[in-house]
Amino acid sequence: MNKLTKSVLFLPFLQIPSGHHQTATALIDEILQLHPQIRCEKVDILAYSYGKIEALVSNVYLKWIQAFPGIYNALYQNSVYKNIEENKRYRLYEFLFIYFMKRLIQEKKPDLIVCTHALPAYMLNYLKKKNELRVPVINVYTDYFIHSFWGVEYIDLHFVPSYNMKHFLIKKGIRDERIFITGIPIHSKIIKQKQTAELSTKSVSSVLISGGNLGVGAMEDLIRKIKEVPVQEIQYYVLCGKNRKLYEKLKSIQKNHIIPFPYITCREKMNRIYDQIDAIITKPGGVTISESLFKRKPIFIYHALPGQEEINLQQLKDLGLIFHLDKQGIHEQLHSILRNQNTLEKYQNHVANFHSHIHSKEPAEIIVDQLM
Repeated sequence: MNKLTKSVLFLPFLQIPSGHHQTATALIDEILQLHPQIRCEKVDILAYSYGKIEALVSNVYLKWIQAFPGIYNALYQNSVYKNIEENKRYRLYEFLFIYFMKRLIQEKKPDLIVCTHALPAYMLNYLKKKNELRVPVINVYTDYFIHSFWGVEYIDLHFVPSYNMKHFLIKKGIRDERIFITGIPIHSKIIKQKQTAELSTKSVSSVLISGGNLGVGAMEDLIRKIKEVPVQEIQYYVLCGKNRKLYEKLKSIQKNHIIPFPYITCREKMNRIYDQIDAIITKPGGVTISESLFKRKPIFIYHALPGQEEINLQQLKDLGLIFHLDKQGIHEQLHSILRNQNTLEKYQNHVANFHSHIHSKEPAEIIVDQLM
């Protein structure tokens, strides 16, 4: 490789299509748009270290959340969110991954490393503390909180979604100039709405349900409640993701106010859908929430998965950036809020305040600046 060619190593975790991967991909695509000569590579440290065991871990992880959500939530909260101000050691993970992390860095020889998951950030922070790593590292946080597994103290730059998270890092001793409020990075083909959208005056509101990963039980419960609505003041568009069974089921019920979409790979099409809707119902996962915030669409939460999503939900409520729906009277709640100008104006003020803290440069531009 030409010595003048710069390289960036992106480190998500696991190979399931999570927000960690989506964020890394969005940053890679934008960096290559800005500077095609920069070499970007994405590596899952678990697959790199232990090969096929990654698929087993991913499968067990997903089934565990579905089968024992309460246990998962309790373990998550106690292991990484309880007493988050403390700097904790995770010696088992050090034993499992430090050797492989050193080997990976020696093999790839990156000029910059970007972590979109806590585990690689913890390992790199550990190596920097020991003076065993001089490569600059950037943490890109894909939730609306920072738990104790994230290595932060010796990380060079931090891309945080909100001012609250910047304040948290400053309290932990991170210098102001090392923290950039970027929001959770989204793909450049999802075009950001720079100004607050005008309130809709349409007689029928359009609501997008981002449902492919909402969880089968929660999704079916939500669909059951909206399909029985007699008065159709709201048109529901349902993103079924890779859930083909859900898509076929919604097609078969033939309700004029419920329109399902199969899996959408085209980001330009997804961008057009965002522009046409008045609001979105989703779960409090980082990337979809971030896209909706940058599109300045009212966000409604119906269901949160245990662990990080429940914490995200509370953080987003505290920031005034979402409406948390009760399980009963879904349609009535949506209709009432979408027709209440005062409520929507108050909400948009919270969104505008959120955006007022966002850095003027795109995250990919900041990364490129570090390389030049």
